[in-house]
Amino acid sequence: MELEKNTLEKLELLFEKYALSGQDVNSYLDGLLISNYLPYWDYISVDTLLTLQKPRTDFPDETIFIVYHQITELYFKLCLHEYNQIAHNGRNVLPNGQDLGWKDKLDVNFFIERIKRIIRYFEALTKSFEIMINGMEKEQFLRFRMALLPASGFQSAQYRLIEMASTDMINLTDKEHRQRLKEKNASIEEMYEHIYWKKGAIEVSTGKKTYTLIQFEKKYQEQFIQWAKYYSDKNIWQKYLSLSEEERKNPELIDALKELDLSVNVRWPLVHYKSAARYLQQDKCDIAATGGTNWQKYLPPRFQKRIFYPELWTEDEKEKWGTFTDLVSAS
Repeated sequence: MELEKNTLEKLELLFEKYALSGQDVNSYLDGLLISNYLPYWDYISVDTLLTLQKPRTDFPDETIFIVYHQITELYFKLCLHEYNQIAHNGRNVLPNGQDLGWKDKLDVNFFIERIKRIIRYFEALTKSFEIMINGMEKEQFLRFRMALLPASGFQSAQYRLIEMASTDMINLTDKEHRQRLKEKNASIEEMYEHIYWKKGAIEVSTGKKTYTLIQFEKKYQEQFIQWAKYYSDKNIWQKYLSLSEEERKNPELIDALKELDLSVNVRWPLVHYKSAARYLQQDKCDIAATGGTNWQKYLPPRFQKRIFYPELWTEDEKEKWGTFTDLVSAS
């Protein structure tokens, strides 16, 4: 059979590709001849994926609870994939497949598109949270949740990594300590001691750390500090500052950064608050979250004033953060 010209060209490119790495392309062609076709279920690992739900009770709606949180963590993984691309300016790959590594300079269009990807992931999560708000029977949830103690969505490490890859560490500190830490030019370790979310896992009656927080820090504290140090010059805000003055004025980029800020710091916490109010709020008293977290004070963004990019917002917008409807209409 006579080979077509484009087939021959592709074979030549294959020989070039494997020659660059000192490999024999004929050996790889032999392997291709004897290998089986790849079916969808193996590529996606469907059978394994569907065995990862392990309810602790016999209440049917617990499966919904588990699956949705697993989906959330997968979306967070997609977000972190984009943060990694932004941090290293994207990969430079030639048409023949040769990987030249990371680019030296961040392309503003690449930057905008990757931020928009992260926004879309959070939009999907926020809109789908209706599953958590109205998709379970309240009576079932209030029963099976007791078997989950002290586990809590508070313990999502990937969400914390997203926050630290989004902004300078100072913007994640408790607002009551933020100015002092800024003036002191505090280290990553000092700022971590006052990171905002710790306050959400303190027992109201005793002022002590909940076991949920103790577990969380024991497992992830070292990783969090190393991650914060690694992203101190690679987070989204620092990548923005690395652009030229003209590029930083790009209205599409500024809009994308502000939308990311709202997606992570306003809309996402608000749907959690709505869900907590649906299941945990009672007429006489509120039920504690499984991790013992103070959800009434921790979830509403107006209390934390956590803003990734304060330089992009007006003083009035920052003052009303999490309360004015035009910013949260998409939720």
